[in-house]
Amino acid sequence: MNDPVSTIHIIDDDVDTRDALAWLFDSRGHSTTTWADGESFLEYAKSLQAWPLAVAVMDIRMEPLSGLATFDKLKELSCPWPILFLTGHADVSLAVTAVKAGAWDFLEKPFQNNNLVDRVEAAMTQGALAADRDSEAIRFNRAFLQLSQREREVMEELLLGHYNKVIADHLGITTRTVEFHRANIFLKMGVSSAVELAHKRGLYPAPR
Repeated sequence: MNDPVSTIHIIDDDVDTRDALAWLFDSRGHSTTTWADGESFLEYAKSLQAWPLAVAVMDIRMEPLSGLATFDKLKELSCPWPILFLTGHADVSLAVTAVKAGAWDFLEKPFQNNNLVDRVEAAMTQGALAADRDSEAIRFNRAFLQLSQREREVMEELLLGHYNKVIADHLGITTRTVEFHRANIFLKMGVSSAVELAHKRGLYPAPR
């Protein structure tokens, strides 16, 4: 995989490691940015107005702010980026704890370059898919907010699997009016059937 719109952030307090990793990923056609410590990376993250596609490769032991502490602060920022930790044998248990807390993965040193690249590229793919889902959820919820109150009532009836005549009886309107609202709902929500609408509603619960 080669995703030119994703950036690989390399956070390591060892300059030789940073340079070596940057060279490795650059040689595979990826865009990289290096950071000498967790603090500077966090300042960058805090400055963002939106989260561009990215992956972070981070040493678990850094000073003064450790990789785990940096990861915890990224979570406080609701950072969506997959985080892959690089760890020595003595720190594997720390890395496992990080993965349980939401980190993407960890790789124990020394590692094979191809293995690292494969892991990071898998994380990039997952990150892109998650971003697509988030964008679709935003579009769905924005569309829902454009529905009138009556359209929302009809939509709820449709999601219950009710036919037009049943909806008309429940809401005290004509079947023709239900058909009119149904067509508007499908148009606004970008769907072609009640089944598709139910599927999207299940994936992206609409705001109340």
